[in-house]
Amino acid sequence: MNSFVPPEIDWAALSPILIVLGAAVVGVLIEAFVAGKVRRTVQVLLSVLALGAALVTVAWRWTVVQSQGATSLVAGAVVEDAPALLTQGIVLICAFVGLLVIAERSGGEDAFAPTAAAVPGSAYETQARRMGLVQTEAYPLVLFSVGGMLIFPAATDLLTLFIALEVLSLPLYLLSGLARRRRLLSQEASLKYFLLGAFSSAFFLMGVALLYGYSGSVHLTEVATAVPQMTGMDGVLLAGVILVIIGLLFKVGAVPFHSWIPDVYHGAPTPITGFMAACTKIAAFAALVRFVYVVAPGLSWDLSPALWIIAILTMLVGTVVGIVQTNIKRMLAYSSVAHAGFVLLGVVAWTSSGISSVWVYLLVYGLATVGAFGLVSLVRERDAEGNVTAEAGHLSQWAGLGRRHPVVAVCFTVFLLSFAGIPLTAGFIGKYVVFAAAIEGGAWPLVLVAVAASAAAAFFYVRVIVLMFFTEPAEDALGARATVVRTEGLSVVAVAVCAIGTVLLGVLPGPLLDLAADATKFLL
Repeated sequence: MNSFVPPEIDWAALSPILIVLGAAVVGVLIEAFVAGKVRRTVQVLLSVLALGAALVTVAWRWTVVQSQGATSLVAGAVVEDAPALLTQGIVLICAFVGLLVIAERSGGEDAFAPTAAAVPGSAYETQARRMGLVQTEAYPLVLFSVGGMLIFPAATDLLTLFIALEVLSLPLYLLSGLARRRRLLSQEASLKYFLLGAFSSAFFLMGVALLYGYSGSVHLTEVATAVPQMTGMDGVLLAGVILVIIGLLFKVGAVPFHSWIPDVYHGAPTPITGFMAACTKIAAFAALVRFVYVVAPGLSWDLSPALWIIAILTMLVGTVVGIVQTNIKRMLAYSSVAHAGFVLLGVVAWTSSGISSVWVYLLVYGLATVGAFGLVSLVRERDAEGNVTAEAGHLSQWAGLGRRHPVVAVCFTVFLLSFAGIPLTAGFIGKYVVFAAAIEGGAWPLVLVAVAASAAAAFFYVRVIVLMFFTEPAEDALGARATVVRTEGLSVVAVAVCAIGTVLLGVLPGPLLDLAADATKFLL
C-alpha cells in the first residue's frame, strides 16, 4: 500500500502571496468584529501594510533567486523565478497606488455604494446614504484579487493557472457593481463582466482538457516536452493551445475578445477601473508570455498568423473607435485595447528581447493608467445649486480645466503624452522596446501598423489636452459646471507617484531595462 508523501513547501518563497491572501482573510474577519466607525481606517491600514510588506518581500526574494536560481514550489504548481517575481513586483506597485485611489474619500465620500444589495433609487438606499454607511468590504476583495494576480504569473500548472484566474476575477465582478452613483450602469457592467468572464473561463477549461488529453499532464513543462514527441494529435494540441490563449486574451482585452472593456470600464467605480485596467492586464500578459514561450515555441509558425491578425485588429479597433468617443472613461477604455495590441508585439516577437519589452511596457502603462483614472475620479459635475455630484464624464466638461485647475491638467497631460508615446515619457520607452523587439523577431509589418496606430491615437490624446488648456466652455455649457473636488490626500500621493514615475522612467529607463533583461529566463 502506497503511503502519501506530502510535498515540501518553501514557505519563504510563497511569502508575498501568503501576506496578501492572509491580509484578505483578516480583512473579512475585520468586517465581522470591528466597529463600523473605525472599520474603514483599519481596513485601509491593513491593506496598505499588506501590499507594502509583500512588495518588500518580493524585492528580498529577487535577491535570493539571483544568487540561488529559480525554484519549483508546491509540487511544481508554481515557480519562483525572475519573470514571476518581476511581474509580482509590477503588480504590487500598481496595486499599491491603485489602493490609495480606492481608499480616497474625495468630497467627503468614497466611490462605493453605501449598501451593495440595495435596489438603485430605493428608499433603503437613500436611508443608507443618509446614515453614512460605508462599503468597506471592497478592501479585502481587492486583496483577494491581488493575491490571484500574484499567483497567475507564477503558475506552471494549468489547473493552478485556472484557479488563480478565478481568484483574481471573482472579486472584480463584485467590485464593478459597487459604484456610488449611476448604480444601474454599474450593475450592468458587473453582470456583463461576469457573463463574459464565465464564457472565457469555459474556453480556457476546454483548452486545459484538450492539452491534458494530448500530453497526459497539466504541467506546462510536461506539455512542452510532449509537443515534439507526440505524432498524429497535432489538431488536439493546436486546439488546446488556442483555447487557452483565447481565455488569456479575454483578460488582456484583445480584439475580438474586448467587448466587455468599454462597458465595464465605464460602469465600474472609477478607482476600481484604474486598478483593474492596470493590474489585470499586467498579470494576464505575464501568464500569456509564460504559456506561449514555455508550451508553444515549437508552434510559432502555426500561432503567429493568428496572433498577428489579433494584434493588428486590437491596435486598429482600439485606435479608430477610441477617436470617436465622447466619454473620457470610454476613451481610456479603447486606449487600453490599443495598448494591448502594442504589448502583443512583444509576445509575437518570439525572442528574449520580446519578453523583456513586455515587462517594461506593462509597468509604464500601469503607472499611467492608475494615475489617469485617479484624476478622472476627482473631476466632478456641479448642479445648478453648486452641489458636487457625479464624475464629469463627457469630454466637453473638461474644457478649460487647465486654467481653473492647472496642476490636475498638467498631471493628466503627462499621462496622456505617455499613452501617446511622446519622448521623455515612460510610454515612449515602452513603445520603443516592443517595436525594437518585434523588428528583431521579423514582425516588422506589425511595427508599421503600430506606428500608424500610434500616430492616429495621438489625436484623441491631444484633443483632450487642447480642451483643457486652449478651450474655454460657454457659461451655460457642461464644462462650466465641472470642478475638482477636495481630497484627503491619498489620491494626491498616488497621482504624484504615477506622474513622477512616468517622467523618471522616460528620462532614466536604464535600471528598468536591466531588470527586465534579467527576467527573460524561464524554469523549464
